[in-house]
Amino acid sequence: MIHASIIQNAINELKNITKTDISVMEPTGQILAKTAEIPVDRNVISSFVESAADSQEVGGCYLFKAYDDGELSLLIQTRGTEEAYTIGKIAVSEMTALLVAYREKYDRTSFYQNLILDNMLLVDIYNQGKQLKIPVDRERAAIIVESDVDDNVITEILKGMFPTSGPDAMVSVEEHGVVIIKNLESGESYDQLEELAMTITDMMNTEAMVNVKVSYGTIVHEIKDVSKSYKEAKMALEVGKIFYADKAVIPYNKLGIGRLIYQLPYSLCEIFIKEYFGSDHLPEEIDEEILNTIQKFFENNLNISETSRQLYIHRNTLVYRIEKLQKATGLDMRVFEDALTFRIALMVSNYVQYLEKQR
Repeated sequence: MIHASIIQNAINELKNITKTDISVMEPTGQILAKTAEIPVDRNVISSFVESAADSQEVGGCYLFKAYDDGELSLLIQTRGTEEAYTIGKIAVSEMTALLVAYREKYDRTSFYQNLILDNMLLVDIYNQGKQLKIPVDRERAAIIVESDVDDNVITEILKGMFPTSGPDAMVSVEEHGVVIIKNLESGESYDQLEELAMTITDMMNTEAMVNVKVSYGTIVHEIKDVSKSYKEAKMALEVGKIFYADKAVIPYNKLGIGRLIYQLPYSLCEIFIKEYFGSDHLPEEIDEEILNTIQKFFENNLNISETSRQLYIHRNTLVYRIEKLQKATGLDMRVFEDALTFRIALMVSNYVQYLEKQR
């Protein structure tokens, strides 16, 4: 049933315009919203509900029926002016529109929730999609917006970008996240998806001071494949947390080597780590300072001069740290192959730590 506060707002507006008192009740006679106390005779209500009439006058008041998908859903009562009957018919029309909109919103939400969670048969996907007037062969992509705050906060902010009356859908299936099923226009591609994801992160940070991570899956061409895009977005979010913690936007189609490592078995990762570090963890000599230095060294394509400049350290200090790492691992970061090996080893080490936390 539509929320009583929505009904109350609607009839308050009607009262302000028409100066006519209105009450809305359930078929049982239970009042849901009202602009004033209007006497209700339970026997009259019961008789009216059982009758075939859609409207009835009782003691200067008018009763009306409002239907939702052919079923009696609400009773509307008006009183106070000569136009009470006409106002009542207008109220019926507005309540019916609200009921239809609420049902469609709820049904669309349930449809997309079941769709991305693979809770629907293929034939049901196409049948329900047709009933809800949802195009089945339009390009779409699943976007996940996640943060540490309540997902209601995220939803409220995103409503401005993705209104319920629009072609996109927004559902909550994550504990602290929202899934957006984004409909793409002709010519839109991953560039537009990345731009949209960046806009979402900026807006969340600006309007709510909330840091979010946004991931998205591949673009699919049929509605039955939306669940595939959602699973990819979910995987991208997970991979991003492990290997790209500093990134706010994680596209599935740009996971790089993180995608490969994520699919390696734990036993193989352990062997790889022990092969280069001699144990299942980083040597003690590799502290946070060394790791930050090497990370900046990678970002500058192994350029010692530029790295030392950006770190505000002497060139010899940088060389000392590189040599310290070489003594601990046997890998010289000034050699491309060794640098690549260490970069991969770090990523594998992060993955092993992630797997151990999940146990």
